[in-house]
Amino acid sequence: MDVFDQIIAGDLPAEVILRTERTIAFLDVRPLFPGHTLVCPVEHFETLYELPEDHYTEILMTVRTVGLAQRGALGAQGTFIANNNIVSQSVPHFHIHVVPRSKGDGLRGFFWPRTKPSPNQLHAVAELLRAELTGANT
Repeated sequence: MDVFDQIIAGDLPAEVILRTERTIAFLDVRPLFPGHTLVCPVEHFETLYELPEDHYTEILMTVRTVGLAQRGALGAQGTFIANNNIVSQSVPHFHIHVVPRSKGDGLRGFFWPRTKPSPNQLHAVAELLRAELTGANT
């Protein structure tokens, strides 16, 4: 039972801001900015890959609702929405970060090094992905 399962069960305290039958949204205890919220399914799924498709809409609706609440309650101008899937996933329970943003808040895009591939490199990677998506590699 991970920490999110314990929060969901009521065994650990959390600042829950929204709960539906299948989702829960609570404040991150180590926020990037005030209002940084985690949205996750009530049922345990470790990653996006295990999350059943019939949960997608409700998860994203909860993310949207939280983002709009951050805008209204905190004056956020935008939202950073993120999910670490397996790599750097600190809790093995699928969750989406909903972080309120404002111009000049100091958050500078993504936190990893960016590259500048050539058009040929982009095309080669796109071809690999398209082949995988159409089943050509199976």
